[in-house]
Amino acid sequence: MDTTKTYEVKDIKLAEQGIRNIEWAQAEMGALMQVQKRYAKEKPLKGIRVGMALHVTKETAVLVRTLQAAGADVSITGCNPLSAQDDVCAALAKEGVKIWAYKGETKEDYYRYLTHVIKQKPQITIDDGCDLVAEIHNKFPELIKDIIGGCEETTTGVIRLRAMEQDKALRYPMVAVNESSTKHLMDNFKGTGQSTIDGILRATNVIIAGKTFVVCGYGDCGKGVAKRAQGMDANVVVVEVDPFRALQAVMDGFRVMPLEDASHIGDIFVTVTGNKNVIDVKHMKLMKDGAILANSGHFDAEININGLRKIATSRKIRQFMDEFMLDGKRVYILGEGRLINLAAAEGHPSMIMAMSFCNQAFACEYLVKNKGKLQPKVYVLPKERDEEIARLQLAAMGITIDTLTPEQKKYLTSWQEGT
Repeated sequence: MDTTKTYEVKDIKLAEQGIRNIEWAQAEMGALMQVQKRYAKEKPLKGIRVGMALHVTKETAVLVRTLQAAGADVSITGCNPLSAQDDVCAALAKEGVKIWAYKGETKEDYYRYLTHVIKQKPQITIDDGCDLVAEIHNKFPELIKDIIGGCEETTTGVIRLRAMEQDKALRYPMVAVNESSTKHLMDNFKGTGQSTIDGILRATNVIIAGKTFVVCGYGDCGKGVAKRAQGMDANVVVVEVDPFRALQAVMDGFRVMPLEDASHIGDIFVTVTGNKNVIDVKHMKLMKDGAILANSGHFDAEININGLRKIATSRKIRQFMDEFMLDGKRVYILGEGRLINLAAAEGHPSMIMAMSFCNQAFACEYLVKNKGKLQPKVYVLPKERDEEIARLQLAAMGITIDTLTPEQKKYLTSWQEGT
């Protein structure tokens, strides 16, 4: 490990490769680069301390640069022990960013690094999974009086925040970035769909075609995973507890059944629910020899690996693939049950993350502009910001669209004209 007062990364000599990867990401992130250009002129975050707990990827590095261009003082750590890219961590450290992260963090280092960020006394927090917010509320409540607000990136984090709000435990305003259409309908649906399949392929190199592919959860992420698996000629089965989502899956052409039934026939299983012990030991005992299990939910709680370890012997087969012998059968767990798209692959494509991180940048600006006006509740960015991001992304793709005529605008806002 390479360590100074302002960073702890695996190998600072990886910085040159990290910078090249960040440059490649920037080339694909036209929408965010336009925001960065505006922020460099206007400095909407001048003097604001921003503390981040995000996946430290090349795309996240572009967000860091965007916030710095806006005038922010940024410190960052990871939000998942296996998701950081060591070359990017080194590049950010080399550029003077306060960063504590490496791929494969121990639990102790993970929380120690969160504490490093918290000790920078952030005025805005940017979180992915709500661990940073939870740590501040639980262990550093004295800092809350100086916090303007925070932003949350993912479904799991928003679930936790809404639970905090319901319990009246949330003590500063949070923007649920995940609720913007240009985030959850792009990042969760398109991004998770592609990057999950990417992670499974990198970890295993198996063919998807002809396999029975079981998707646990049919939210935005699950829809994307199911569609991509179907596109690779898998026989897709969906497992759901929500009746409407189950109905959607049926109407989208997928088989729907309880997990206990799917356990007997599945070849590859993916959890994307945000819940705990979705695939439990009892399900694994029913699986056929050679079943492959992966998770694309934020935390490693969706597959009960701890329970499996108590009754099975294991060995590492490949870098991100562990074999468990259970009742004479082999069950393979990918990426230690953590986010497979970041554990074994590189996460979402850069263009997708440009939209997500436009939302993060706008959320920070929104919090600063509304400082002192917001209650300790969960907020969603105004629809106009969502539309602005969509326009920026269309422009980056070289696509133009029509506009309403005055007559059409009047028609849509009146009730007098009918048949």
